[in-house]
Amino acid sequence: MASLEVVRSELADAHKDTRLNLQSVLEGGSLTPEQRWCVAVASAYAVRNDRLKEAMLNEARKALANPEPVIEDARAAASLMAMNNVYYRFRHMIGKESYSTKRAGLRMNRLAQVLTNKVDFELVCLAVSAINGCEMCMQSHEKVVLEGGLSEDQVHDAVRIAAVIHAAAVGLES
Repeated sequence: MASLEVVRSELADAHKDTRLNLQSVLEGGSLTPEQRWCVAVASAYAVRNDRLKEAMLNEARKALANPEPVIEDARAAASLMAMNNVYYRFRHMIGKESYSTKRAGLRMNRLAQVLTNKVDFELVCLAVSAINGCEMCMQSHEKVVLEGGLSEDQVHDAVRIAAVIHAAAVGLES
């Protein structure tokens, strides 16, 4: 089982900044531990790096009193955004009204059936959408998160975690 420290040690000297950032973004900040680890786990799933995913799962299980609902929501958010980010990025980038008026017809019931907290789930979806580069989804989730009472600092910290986990995956694969 990979620990975060083992994964960090596997990052070459060329990735020293990522190694340091991987530690710092997962400590403190404006996010609750549940928010932090849900974003981290979902981001690890989104970047598709097994070592990083295993490490984030292990760390979440150690850090949280009740990790399984957080982990399940992270998995669901990563999967839903894998689908939605492709679809809505296509619609946005093509820019044709004809596609914008078509019904998506994609099941997204899990967005309304979270195990933790709806606003936190939206925050995780925002972070994964940042990894996947879907402007439309990021804007939509950010609006819901802010209207739900979270702060721009929390949005910022979630996206920082996603960015660093993405960088760590690149570093581990190079």
